[in-house]
Amino acid sequence: MTTLDALVEQAAVISTSRIVSVACAADEEVLEAVEMAMMRGIASFILFDDEGKISELINGRFPELANHPSIQIRHTESMLESAEKSVRAVSSGEAHVLMKGNLPTAVIMKSVLNGDYGLRTGKVLSHVAAFEVNGYNRLLFVTDAGMNIAPDLHEKAQIIRNAVATAKACGVQLPIVAPLAAIETVNPNMAPTTDAAMLTVMNKRGQIKDCIVDGPLALDNAVSIESAHHKGIISETAGKADILMVPSIESGNILYKSLMYFANAKVGGIIQGAKAPIVLTSRSDSAESKLYSLALAIQTSKN
Repeated sequence: MTTLDALVEQAAVISTSRIVSVACAADEEVLEAVEMAMMRGIASFILFDDEGKISELINGRFPELANHPSIQIRHTESMLESAEKSVRAVSSGEAHVLMKGNLPTAVIMKSVLNGDYGLRTGKVLSHVAAFEVNGYNRLLFVTDAGMNIAPDLHEKAQIIRNAVATAKACGVQLPIVAPLAAIETVNPNMAPTTDAAMLTVMNKRGQIKDCIVDGPLALDNAVSIESAHHKGIISETAGKADILMVPSIESGNILYKSLMYFANAKVGGIIQGAKAPIVLTSRSDSAESKLYSLALAIQTSKN
């Protein structure tokens, strides 16, 4: 898949068996995303919140959702109850994707990490974003721009595995991973370069599988073959990255928002590493981005 619209179309193919559990769904922006997803046929939904508030919003603003057979409304008395029951629906297998509605991320993640009913697997949780960038001939995955502040080598290896699973679910057979740094040579005083070199060795020894890891690389020679040649980098993969792994949350956040605001890129993002994909929507996300995030989660959940 080379576009996010193609991802939506592919998600619709498997939608008949995919159910999304939404915590605190009584919110106009959340229900707008649900309506868009329903109109494109990519999922069914279980909406957890005050039943009266959800029904009022649906009847007043989103009549397409009223009495729709693919929509279930389940009443909850509080934000905490909504978070717990939406997570339980996923952990029990009733639903396949968890979506954050109108509640703080900390609240939904507390339920996700609950030892009794949550979605923990023992793996590192990480954010994976799929970007459609003008002039780039394929989807570009960026990780981790939203979960891990300063991951160590072990955590970076798991972040790569999460991103590789996502890319493969989107049709990338052998993803090329570029661990990013400020330079493309190893400098012992710059931890991102030494980590990148070790991740490359781990990949060659089979500790990180189903991908090609090549680093350290600066951003220019990770995505531009011409730049890599200009700098004399001898590599079959430099300039051809499918996955950009950032060294810290600050650099990831800057890259993520730069692609959105300077390059006008389209994006969808999910949390990977749990028992099921998690869509953490934000009020600043466009309805289109929320739709792409749902499609990415649906596509990933089939595996």
